[in-house]
Amino acid sequence: MRLKLSPGTRATFALFAAVANVLSILILAAVPTGAEPATGEGAWRLLAQSGSVAAIRHERTAGGVGDPASMKLDDCATQRNLTEEGRAQAAALGEQFRKHGVSVTMVLSSQWCRCLETARLAFGQAEPWPALNNLYGRREREPAQTAEIRRRLAAWTGPGALVLVSHGSVIGPLTGAYPSEGEAIVLRPDADKGFQVVGRIAPGG
Repeated sequence: MRLKLSPGTRATFALFAAVANVLSILILAAVPTGAEPATGEGAWRLLAQSGSVAAIRHERTAGGVGDPASMKLDDCATQRNLTEEGRAQAAALGEQFRKHGVSVTMVLSSQWCRCLETARLAFGQAEPWPALNNLYGRREREPAQTAEIRRRLAAWTGPGALVLVSHGSVIGPLTGAYPSEGEAIVLRPDADKGFQVVGRIAPGG
């Protein structure tokens, strides 16, 4: 049986439908579209996918920020370096990559000794890349270095993972996530944006 509605009732139902449609649009607009970065095992699984990138802050140092005023790039003795704990952490980081089946194809590092040492102890290799150099006290270089890193990440397709070992002063502005010493930010290259932050791996895994 077909229900007959008066013109007034039909108009009321139409009004309710219109209001419901508007409310649904507003609700959907209020829901964040970006997913929170994965952590723990979820982040490791993403990193193990070919074409992924890990942006890692160097492991534990003697403390403080920056370097002595007498710092020289070619003299590690003048820089803030890894502690014995930091060296052990770097070796353990490499073990975590192997444990989780992350195939590392390339390792790029800041020219600072604490980053090169972190990379070499963890992965047995490190290619110095000035774009990853410390920006602490050198903020005027941030736009150029960040743009250079974004271009390289956008072009990365693998195979395996690309590892960047750098500083909080570089990774923070680049990703919007300021890492602790030894923390890894997992990125997926994006042709339009350069990359997307998809995971965070805490120090020690």
